[in-house]
Amino acid sequence: MSPQLRVLVVDDEPVARKLLREELDLFPDVSVVGEAENGRQALEQITALRPNLVLLDLQMPVMGGFDVIANLRGGPVPAIIIVTAFDQHAIEAFEAGAIDYLLKPVAETRLQKAIERARSLQGKGLQVAERTLRLSDTITAGRKIVGKLGEEYFLLDHSEVLAFQAEGEIVTIITARHRYVATQSLRAIEERLRNSPFQRVHRNSIVNVNHVRKMSAMSSQRWLLTLSNAQELIVSKRLAHNVRQMLNW
Repeated sequence: MSPQLRVLVVDDEPVARKLLREELDLFPDVSVVGEAENGRQALEQITALRPNLVLLDLQMPVMGGFDVIANLRGGPVPAIIIVTAFDQHAIEAFEAGAIDYLLKPVAETRLQKAIERARSLQGKGLQVAERTLRLSDTITAGRKIVGKLGEEYFLLDHSEVLAFQAEGEIVTIITARHRYVATQSLRAIEERLRNSPFQRVHRNSIVNVNHVRKMSAMSSQRWLLTLSNAQELIVSKRLAHNVRQMLNW
């Protein structure tokens, strides 16, 4: 038996939510854990209920579907199936990273195919996170970072991340509250974060300069950075000049 798909249905139309729920009830391995009528409720439900699949309408009052994707944070990353009346929006979202798209009115055969796609990703948290990350990056100018905590994957905003530290092949993402395991090497992260507030300070460390609170001279060529969480990082001699320039010190 496959683990159950925990589904959140998000649509501002009560009839549309009712019809989707009735169709989903026909799948023995699908459990509808909640509903939301706008994007703000959807974000609250995603955090509280931790669904692993969200059927997401795009056109909604208060906050639309694309805004929900752009603001995903604070919980494991769900897979996204777009539900919309607008074909072009759906295709763009699917190409960007949504698992599938459903056009209203939703046909039973298309819903079944979308659920099969979602089912095939059961237990593949990294693949789901990377797809949702691509979708988020397509929607927003600011990119996000995938971090693993336990067996779950999270989308992190740049502003949340204080630093990256490598120990061997393991790269740790440091935030104010948690330490996540990165899904990429430090070199790949550095390349991805070009033209951002992140600066390499050591062969094993990249810092978010917006979280540097103090820079203390250890010698004429060695510096000690103190971050906003009081963590201290040593700046290598080779990179000290670049760090001083970026911090205007």
